[in-house]
Amino acid sequence: MEKTWRWFGKNDQIKLGTLRQIGVEGIVSALHDIPNGEVWSFEAINDYKNYIESHGLRWSVVESLPVSEAIKYGGEDRDFLIDNYIKSLENLGKAGVTTICYNFMPVLDWARTDLFHEWEDGSSSLYFDKAKFAYFEIHILKRKGAENDYTPEILQKVEELKGKLTEEDKNILIDSVIVKTQGFVNGNIKEGDLNPVEKFNNLLALYDGIDKNQLRQNLKYFLRKIMPVCEEWNIQMCVHPDDPPFALLGLPRIVTNEEDIEWFLNAVDNPHNGLTFCAGSLSANPDNDVPKLAQKFAHRTKFVHLRSTNVFENGDFIEAHHLGGRGKLIDVIRVFEKENSKLPMRIDHGRLLTEDVDKGYNPGYSFLGRMLALGQIEGVMAAVQNEMSKDL
Repeated sequence: MEKTWRWFGKNDQIKLGTLRQIGVEGIVSALHDIPNGEVWSFEAINDYKNYIESHGLRWSVVESLPVSEAIKYGGEDRDFLIDNYIKSLENLGKAGVTTICYNFMPVLDWARTDLFHEWEDGSSSLYFDKAKFAYFEIHILKRKGAENDYTPEILQKVEELKGKLTEEDKNILIDSVIVKTQGFVNGNIKEGDLNPVEKFNNLLALYDGIDKNQLRQNLKYFLRKIMPVCEEWNIQMCVHPDDPPFALLGLPRIVTNEEDIEWFLNAVDNPHNGLTFCAGSLSANPDNDVPKLAQKFAHRTKFVHLRSTNVFENGDFIEAHHLGGRGKLIDVIRVFEKENSKLPMRIDHGRLLTEDVDKGYNPGYSFLGRMLALGQIEGVMAAVQNEMSKDL
């Protein structure tokens, strides 16, 4: 597989020359300065592509060309926004950038409650604490009926948190859930926004009455509209699984497991409608057999995210070591190297190591942690390729 790296543009502290030196071959990036819903011009795309190529790399994957909320909930202006999306796809196709990772998650792009959960060795990684998230829903957002979505055991922990969490703890929780994990990925809320909780609740309200079936139909509508331009320019659309892969905030989730993936692939059965296989997201659902899913959907996978999680009995999960956890990345790599070896893959997330603590990297995207993971994964890829050569 092609070794790629998520890069956040010319202001990213990690420089393209350094990435090439550590073995990166392709860049995963986006035009982060263009607001959601606006057209990406050919000129802007081509300038960005040329800048990446001037460093001996290629722009392998767009992650992401964001799908506006009104497309997801079926608002009045969704056709206008889809038309803009099609124009951006056409411009990307003209520039030769043809793999597009996107998601169809309502409001939240991804969710964690702790951005710096410490391990015994002093490194830290992202963590999802189900009781903390329940507290956030019930006592910070004050979402009506939220308590009905949790077990008595979780609700008991929420009561305990009420007596423990300080105002600073609550502000950190707000920042973790709806600001820091969202703003740097074309999110609806960015650092510095006033009244983020109020703004977040307003976004949730847009989905009143939208159930899983309706959200599925809205995805189907979107995909049918964009398939002609994808066929014309050989664009590969690859939806990212929901992260985490279970319902949150009373919102439906539609890319969480085998049945969901089968549904959207069959709903618009076109080779340009594909999957971003994120082993980390899928592994956070304890019912998912990640290598089995990789084998089943390898032929419709356009892009691979390699990370893993450990899932606990209470529903919490943590970003695991790249060679451990439920993601079983060694088996996943073996599948894709055998079935679809030309795919771009990127190391997804990494531990925050001591030397990177004060660098200000985006959550999950520190340099040393990802470089360590890339080295580990490159070694696995080499071992798998050696196995395959002996089988010939």
